[in-house]
Amino acid sequence: MKLIDLNADGGIGANSLYVQLGDFHLVIDSGLHPKKVGRVAAPNLRPLQGVKLDLVLITHCHLDHIGSLPLLMRDQPDVPAVMTLPSHMLIERMLHNSANVMVREREEKGIADYPLFTHDEIDRVAPRFFPHGFNNPKKFSGACDEIEFTFHSAGHIPGAAGIEIHHKHRRIFFTGDVLFNTQRILDGAKFPTGKFDTLVTETTHGATEKPAGATRSKEMIRLIDTINTTLQRGGSVLIPVFALGRMQEIMAILHDARKFNRLADAPIFVSGLGMDIADYFDQICKKTGLVHFNRTILKDLKVKKSPRDLVAGKEPSQQGIYVVSSGMVVANTPSYVLASCLAGNAKHSICFVGYCDPDTPGGQLLATNNGDQFLFDAVNVKTRIRAHIDRFEFSGHATRDELVDFAVQCSPRSIVLTHGDPPARAWFMEELKEKLPKAKILDPVPLQTYQV
Repeated sequence: MKLIDLNADGGIGANSLYVQLGDFHLVIDSGLHPKKVGRVAAPNLRPLQGVKLDLVLITHCHLDHIGSLPLLMRDQPDVPAVMTLPSHMLIERMLHNSANVMVREREEKGIADYPLFTHDEIDRVAPRFFPHGFNNPKKFSGACDEIEFTFHSAGHIPGAAGIEIHHKHRRIFFTGDVLFNTQRILDGAKFPTGKFDTLVTETTHGATEKPAGATRSKEMIRLIDTINTTLQRGGSVLIPVFALGRMQEIMAILHDARKFNRLADAPIFVSGLGMDIADYFDQICKKTGLVHFNRTILKDLKVKKSPRDLVAGKEPSQQGIYVVSSGMVVANTPSYVLASCLAGNAKHSICFVGYCDPDTPGGQLLATNNGDQFLFDAVNVKTRIRAHIDRFEFSGHATRDELVDFAVQCSPRSIVLTHGDPPARAWFMEELKEKLPKAKILDPVPLQTYQV
């Protein structure tokens, strides 16, 4: 197998792998780097020059995995992209939202490269998006060769898949982004058992040890307790969320708490895309039963759109629970503005429920001590941190120990490390060398060609 990591910066970014099996050419995912702007945020597609792809496979619909797909398909005018049915239901909405954001950022920041693709282009490539069911092996013939692939449920978000590929006598598995534990709205991963020749695994939490005794149910209780305590002292709660997956899970948790009279009475505010995605989750639930979420949850909670009169650095006019994006409090998002409003007052709380890159404002807030100054430079607000800031363990990714256990169970001849920062990959490299001494373990340098 020939493999090239097209994510020019490595780590967690513009996730995209080019794989050649015999004379069969495929790409798995085509994302955008969340911390870069312009063309450099996309994968480097130069290794594909002169290559006619047979197939694109999509693991799931987070933008770091699909955000540059129209660019890839522009250069490959005949290639189909295959994904699970839930992903097929979500992907156009996510790409159109990305195009909207790029148009806005071109106007606000003068980024000449934006938009990288237009709404019309998304509409033109969409007929080449094809859904395929979980656990249903499919043979796919390319120009000269044939593979068989199977999607396996990966947890993480609705539609997320690990991908099993058979080529001749070889068995290969790509984990994609995976969560083995059950979420409130989604069952955990159901991966195949048995031996694989090659395992390509995510390594997101390689540098992070799971807190002792932490479980999702305990963290749900701790989050509700924090919300109630904050509301009782007259404060508001900001819960920064990713619009796809985490927002809906938090709403379901709040719904459960309110149903059993365990959540104090206060209005719940949400921001745009997450509400739209809730409609899609409702449809996925009705069509497939793969998501435990429906619109009744939002109706019962009487959710409201975030107030439009928020002013950076000033107290919001309404006390409440604000469940808004972005999850990492990226500049010029609703959560960023609200954080600048709440961070300076001890009665408020900011509750992080997902991964925050240390270089993002969310990561920087988590690293700031109470009483220290913090600059929200995008809105020109400087304040001393007085609010209660905490992180709750609702990760969408498997623990490092779970992934090592899965690798040991696969007993592969070779392992490829992906989707992790350098310290995370380094931990996996050492741990897997110890647990699987006969396996060849590869941490690919971006854009270099490997024979695996």
